[in-house]
Amino acid sequence: MPLSRSLSMTSLSGVLPAWEEDELPVEDLLLFEVAWEVTNKVGGIYTVIQTKAKITVDEWGENYYMMGPYFEQNFKTQVEGCEPPNPAIRKAMDALIHNGCQVHFGRWLIEGSPYVILFDIGSAAWNLDRWKGDLWQTCSIGLPYHDREANDSLILGSLIAWFFKELWLQNCEIPNVIGHFHEWQAGAGLILSRSRKIPMATVFTTHATLLGRYLCAGNADFYNNLDKFNIDKEAGERQIYHRYCLERAAVHCAHVFTTVSQITAVEANHMLHRKPDVVTPNGLNVKKFSAMHEFQNLHSTSKIRIQEFVRGHFYGHLDFNLEKTLFFFIAGRYEFSNKGADIFLESLSRLNYLLRVRNDVTVVVFFIMPAKTNNFNVESLKGQAVRKQLWDTAHTVKEKFGKKLYDALLTGTIPDMNSILDRDDFTIMKRAIYATQRHSLPPVTTHNMLDDSTDPILSNVRRIGLFNSRNDRVKIIFHPEFLSSTSPLLPMDYEDFVRGCNLGVFPSYYEPWGYTPGECTVMGIPSVTTNLSGFGCFMEEHVSDPAAYGIYIVDRRFRSPEESCNQLTQFMFSFCQQSRRQRIIQRNRTERLSDLLDWRYLGRFYIHARHLALSRAFPEKFKMDPMAPLKTEGFRYPRPYSVPPSPSASLHSTPHHSDVEDDDDESYDEDEEAERDRLNIKAPFALGAMPEGKKKQPGESGN
Repeated sequence: MPLSRSLSMTSLSGVLPAWEEDELPVEDLLLFEVAWEVTNKVGGIYTVIQTKAKITVDEWGENYYMMGPYFEQNFKTQVEGCEPPNPAIRKAMDALIHNGCQVHFGRWLIEGSPYVILFDIGSAAWNLDRWKGDLWQTCSIGLPYHDREANDSLILGSLIAWFFKELWLQNCEIPNVIGHFHEWQAGAGLILSRSRKIPMATVFTTHATLLGRYLCAGNADFYNNLDKFNIDKEAGERQIYHRYCLERAAVHCAHVFTTVSQITAVEANHMLHRKPDVVTPNGLNVKKFSAMHEFQNLHSTSKIRIQEFVRGHFYGHLDFNLEKTLFFFIAGRYEFSNKGADIFLESLSRLNYLLRVRNDVTVVVFFIMPAKTNNFNVESLKGQAVRKQLWDTAHTVKEKFGKKLYDALLTGTIPDMNSILDRDDFTIMKRAIYATQRHSLPPVTTHNMLDDSTDPILSNVRRIGLFNSRNDRVKIIFHPEFLSSTSPLLPMDYEDFVRGCNLGVFPSYYEPWGYTPGECTVMGIPSVTTNLSGFGCFMEEHVSDPAAYGIYIVDRRFRSPEESCNQLTQFMFSFCQQSRRQRIIQRNRTERLSDLLDWRYLGRFYIHARHLALSRAFPEKFKMDPMAPLKTEGFRYPRPYSVPPSPSASLHSTPHHSDVEDDDDESYDEDEEAERDRLNIKAPFALGAMPEGKKKQPGESGN
């Protein structure tokens, strides 16, 4: 039977090109997706599987199941328990339960409501030593007793392999099974399933190689030495050799191996010694962020809330115009070098010099990275209290002023403005003004840091001398915890905060994908990324002039750190030069890239990986030409037609006020330009290795 099935695209907008393949009979198949993060929020993989669930359920219906570890609190709050609809799955679960292992079934309460099968690791821990022996006899991998995470992964993998074996033994006529395993924590299940010769198609996805993350965190010159590392030696020195062996064994046991980006594919080829069969980029549920034509209004509303916080934080030093102030931010795990915070701070120092020379625009930069703290610092809380006191004072005086003015106008007279406020009113206002005086600079961090003297961000702030002084045009605010609407200091959720900023800056050195710039894009906020991040590589491949669409890509792969730092500085300085109208136009263009990141489109590559796995596991039933390219059509956004041929033609030689709108700005019609984009995104592409000497497309920026 020929292999054929694709996601039906008939329900999508005209933006997405159709993908024409015959349908795969999903009623004769079962799909299991295995990950440590199923119902268990640990890292970015949780976002991947959670947001992808809806399109997978739409395709597979009740033949799709997620598998992961059972945690009581997560099950109570996220899962609705129910009975399995498939009798074979019920029998396989009962076989484990009758042998003393606890298995739970239900619907995960997220969009799509997928079925989940969760295995209680604690209930099966008494088998650990026996399963360690099985793993050693099977593939000569030994696990140390002190590595609890690796031991838990082995227990989970053994339970999953046991489940698949029981599923096969209960009824040999069950539909063909596809098992999709994510990351090394799920790898043991794949290894054991293959070693026991269970007839199933397997896919393994690595979202970041274990050793790659460790090497980059250790400040190694990673990408220039990929072919020079002694892999076994490096893994052994970091005491992760057993984990690395699990990851590498899973990669080589899988019928199909996938990574999430081209840059990770290059890394995996060297670290794991297998070239990925398919690249499966990470998507988003764009509908969640979609605001249609309201996203510009949402930006304005959220920006006002950020401005209120800034008024309080910089009280006594608010000598800059908030209408001419831009808000930049960086967010994510506190990996100082991997996330590019080092190059970002150095670039901010240089940007500060350039803006002081011009003295027109102020930039407030937020670092949203969780670190060890013991609470908010008093000065930050006092600033918000002072701001609120000033607001209350102004409101009280306004009420009195308004009443006297109203009474005077009723009598037909215009009051004497010098006498309409009495001495007490002036006393109240003077006291409020004196309350705003401060003898210290506005704090750089909003919290009391436990490791203040050794903290990487604060140490580098001291080095570059950005202490929020009056003559600095770049101000820094380090918020060392994730944002929340219940915070007494900055009461905003992350999504609302992002919408209120002008630019997200993520100059990562090690970023297998990068959800933060993707989230900025779907909310219509320009961002900076790099060609060492999966997101940046993806945008370079699909957008002719990313900068015109608000995606600034720093070259950290083929340039020295000094050159990359200068390039990032120039990107930010050029952004500061834009007029308010130019920023509005750019936000419109950025938001139009949303469809490019939608799972309704990117889910196609997961579908292709499953097809390929079926053709390799069951070649007599599913046929696929191994040399055939991906049968997909992709986006290729051209340069917006309203952008002049030379990038410099639309910029001013010096910065100018953000409230200035120039008559000589490029001609622009949002609806017309958007329609042209829809008509010009039909160019086919295949996600494979980047050809050497890739030629630039017509109009592609030379940044």
